[in-house]
Amino acid sequence: MAITAALVKDLRERTGAGMMDCKKALSETNGDMEAAIDLMRTSGAAKAAKKSGRVAAEGLVKVNISDDNKTATILEVNSETDFVTKSDDFIGFVNTLGALALKTTPANIEEFMTQTLENGDSLEKAREDIVAKVGENVSIRRVETITTDSGVIGAYKHGERIAVLSVLEGGDEALAKDVAMHVAATRPECVSEEQLDPELLEREKAIFVEQARESGKPDNIIEKMIGGRMKKFVNEVTLYGQAFVKDPDTTVGALAKANNAKVISFIRYEVGEGIEKKEENFADEVAAQMKG
Repeated sequence: MAITAALVKDLRERTGAGMMDCKKALSETNGDMEAAIDLMRTSGAAKAAKKSGRVAAEGLVKVNISDDNKTATILEVNSETDFVTKSDDFIGFVNTLGALALKTTPANIEEFMTQTLENGDSLEKAREDIVAKVGENVSIRRVETITTDSGVIGAYKHGERIAVLSVLEGGDEALAKDVAMHVAATRPECVSEEQLDPELLEREKAIFVEQARESGKPDNIIEKMIGGRMKKFVNEVTLYGQAFVKDPDTTVGALAKANNAKVISFIRYEVGEGIEKKEENFADEVAAQMKG
């Protein structure tokens, strides 16, 4: 039987699967629609595809560090509900991916998704399998690797939703962990003022200028006000400028200097950050708040 575009379109609408998956299933079943659906359900493709459009904003973060403490990976895997994140299947899936990430040290998620598991399955196949098991959309969202030859890597996890890796030149693992813990709590934009985006600084300055002018104060006073506000802003968003969470009387920059250390970089993952929920989810939340 000829596999027509209309037939493929019909199967896509009924299963939510991709065009090539639908065409393949129809070819293997000689155009039998019901048989093709059964075939896709058996393989998990239809179930995974049906759920692929649903928002996955819950999940787990995973950190893995090499035995010599010179390489570390950080990974985020998402699910639709917090309930699934507590299941053995999902936790096992995340642990498997974490181990694979440390073994393959990918630079980003695109590189990571080209890897295969020990059983030969692609990560997309493994993702579809876990979708079939847990009954929710699952997304392998992001992964990064950090390495250092002579520096120190610090790691900190706050529950299962926030994870941070830090890299220090000098200092020790305890200090690196303290820095990572601080980053988890305060979410700095970058290490120091030099790393701030000039456009961000200009945008903030423009806002401060308008606010100061509305005060009606003289220009020389306005200039001092802007300088003070910009300094405060920089300290709030840079790691070195922030008051250290364990000792607010000192800044992280001063802490690093006192320990003959320099923070080279950090990576902070928080589950679901930046993921936009669908409009109906927001409506549900507002309705629930109104009832409460």
